[in-house]
Amino acid sequence: MMFIEKISSFAGKTFTVWVILVSVIAYLFPGHFKWIGGYVVPLLGIVMFGMGLTLSAADFAEVFRRPKDVAIGVVCHYVIMPGLAFLLAWGLDLPPEVAVGVIPVGCCPSGTASNVMVFLARGDVALAVAIASVSTILAPIVTPLLILLLASKWVDINMWSLFASIIQVVIIPLALGFVIKKFFGKQAEASAKALPLVSTIAIVMIVAGVVAGSQAKLASTGPLIFAVVILHNVLGFLLGFYLARLFGMDLAKQKAVAMEVGMQNSGLGVAIATANFSPLAAVPSAIFSVWHNISGSILATIFSRMRDKNERTSGAAQQAGIPNP
Repeated sequence: MMFIEKISSFAGKTFTVWVILVSVIAYLFPGHFKWIGGYVVPLLGIVMFGMGLTLSAADFAEVFRRPKDVAIGVVCHYVIMPGLAFLLAWGLDLPPEVAVGVIPVGCCPSGTASNVMVFLARGDVALAVAIASVSTILAPIVTPLLILLLASKWVDINMWSLFASIIQVVIIPLALGFVIKKFFGKQAEASAKALPLVSTIAIVMIVAGVVAGSQAKLASTGPLIFAVVILHNVLGFLLGFYLARLFGMDLAKQKAVAMEVGMQNSGLGVAIATANFSPLAAVPSAIFSVWHNISGSILATIFSRMRDKNERTSGAAQQAGIPNP
């Protein structure tokens, strides 16, 4: 078990490298990976089941302890990212297939890697976990409604199909994982050690399948989609950070809100686009999956060097040998 845990830890730390590597291989040799496209939903279900194994009632304690902070984070997430997606799709006059791929990823809940980035950024991890958990629980209602509202400009939307997709790939696996952890705690805790490895394999396979299935269209639309995804993500980070500051949050909370706003559950975006739209519509979510882990790591490094006034004062006092009251 120790060996599996080490491999799992290594896979989690090098996740971005594997996604980029396999994406390039799938683009160059699409014939070997197209078959994966038919398994996107069960693969994402595995990832969400693993997330359920890590959830506990304590994750939701912050909602009741400081509901205002959690509400600000969740509302910012579901206003900023969908709004940016629509404005970018409309303002840049994106082709319909690309537009209906950008909007679903903007309407998804927080990404599963965001909590790790908040930890690395020295942010408020408890707040980040609460925001991610609440945004995920709200997703079956909020995500399809937002997609219906924003994407109807480009394509006819089947609300019930969207709702069924999210129930199938998010709520059922998540609930199963949560229940299993509740009643089989020790076994679930042991299994959780392998989750980074399982999640990495599943997400890498999802991205490979999408890239292979859209290889021909990627050749012509790839640069445009990359530009939109980068703008979407970076603007999400910036607006999340400064809106949190506007609401009077301290630096640690600002870091948490920025990460939770800017990082999406892009795997869910892939599943929604694959099940309801064209193969090309899944590409923005797949690219987002790669990019937001790169940008999140860079931002976490920058954030980790930022200190607010209280932290600087405390650090200076400790160095001077002055006790902290």
